Formats: sequence, structure tokens, C-alpha cells
Amino acid sequence: MHDDRLYQRQRADLVDELRLKGLRDERVLTAMSKVPRHLFVEQALRYRAYRDEALPIGLKQTISQPFTVAHQTMLLDVHPGDRLLEVGTGSGYQAAVLCELGARVFSIERHRPLLERTSKILDALGYRVVMRHGDGTRGWSGVAPFDGIIVTAAADEVPQALKEQLRCPQPAPESAPGYSNKGNLGGRLVIPVGNVRGQVMTLITRMDSDTFTYEETHTFRFVPLVPNG
Repeated sequence: MHDDRLYQRQRADLVDELRLKGLRDERVLTAMSKVPRHLFVEQALRYRAYRDEALPIGLKQTISQPFTVAHQTMLLDVHPGDRLLEVGTGSGYQAAVLCELGARVFSIERHRPLLERTSKILDALGYRVVMRHGDGTRGWSGVAPFDGIIVTAAADEVPQALKEQLRCPQPAPESAPGYSNKGNLGGRLVIPVGNVRGQVMTLITRMDSDTFTYEETHTFRFVPLVPNG
């Protein structure tokens, strides 16, 4: 049985631990309470699947620490129907959490063997994610713009292509009840920026065609974001 009572209890305990660490977005926590993280790690590591730690998944890649997944997802502010781009498919766990929030997820992975393995796991669990092998630093212009982009690897600097593929603000019709342009924002990019010693999780919000705001949050450690070719 893929999701027996032991794993359900461990998952509930993990969500409680995340609350104690200050994560308060109940939509995100509910989504994480539904995703069977143990199925995204190697069989030999499943006993550690619901600890708040990163785990190896091969090819020098990791499945992110649950706190990190929750924090990035919270910053992305996902709503049902959002079109999201994930740069770095990895284990597929982050994509599954985004699917649980009702988003339409597109994901890019540079390691083809990892992408092939992950696609089978997501398909088996019923998560519909559109995936491709490629260079995540270039984004996915063919299906842009995106309501949100989440990067699960560390960048020395923010790729310009990703910023350009964020959705521009869309003013509500003036006839709409309570019409106001104030607070109408475009797409959001969540990306860890820094070097091998550590990165700062950064939220970039598109304000108009040429203007972006930047907000720095916690420090994390990620594998590097590497362009293909």
C-alpha cells in the first residue's frame, strides 16, 4: 500500500513541525499534507522521507527540505488555475505540491534520466505536469507568460529570460465592482540567488513591462543552476 497509516501520520507530524517553524499558509500546508513524499525518494531513504531535511536523488541532485518547499510555495502565492513554470523538476515533489494547489504546472529539467524517472512517478500519482528536457535558465517561451516561476537551484544572478516570461499586470475593467489599479501585480518569480556558500531566497514581482520589485527573505543552500551547453 503506497500511503498507509504510518506515512499519513508521519506526514501530519511534518506539517505540524512546519507550523512550529513559522509557516502559516494553511493552503500550502494542506497541499503538503496530501503529497506522498516517500514515493519521491529512493526506497532505502523512505524512513527519512518525512524528516525536515533534503535527501539525495542521484546525479548530484537533491529533493529539497520540506521547509524550503513550503517557503518557496508560500512566496509564489499560488491560486487555482495559475500557469506556473518550475525550473528544475528534480524529484517531482515540488511540482506535485503545486498541482495540489490547483495550478497548471510546466517543468524543465536538464538531466534527462532524472526527468524520465520523475515523469513516471508523477503520472502514476495522477499529477498532470507538462515536462521537457532543456536549459531552465532560458525559461519556456513557447508557453509563456506565467503567473509564477519557481527555481529550485541556485543562480549567481537572475536570468533575464525568466523575468521577461512573467505575466504583466492586467488591469481590471473600469466597470468592475470596486475597480482600482492599486495593488494589481504581475507574475512572481521565486529564486535563490547567491554563491556556493549560500543563497538568499528572492521574490521578484513584475509591476509593468519594464519594472520589477525585489524582496529578499531567508538564506538557503541549493545545488547550482547550470545552463545546458
